[in-house]
Amino acid sequence: MTGHSGFAQEGEDIVCAGISVLAINTVNSIEFLTKQQFTLNDDEISGDLEMRFSSPAQEDTALLIESMILGLKMIRKQYGNNYITLMFEEV
Repeated sequence: MTGHSGFAQEGEDIVCAGISVLAINTVNSIEFLTKQQFTLNDDEISGDLEMRFSSPAQEDTALLIESMILGLKMIRKQYGNNYITLMFEEV
């Protein structure tokens, strides 16, 4: 995840807030509800968030990620492509 949505000014941007809640909740859920090992790099200023797994995603982790993606798609559907872009790549 990178950047800010630009929907509204900082502190009033509900799109950015929704995206942030989904991402942070997913990270916390993976940390506390699964045994998945990962590293996390984040930068509050730029809005960057990068999560890397040390092994392929376990089934429960994959479900949590799919849930986050669903939420992000619903935000994009509600507010449009101008404020959220989803890109998927396998690494």
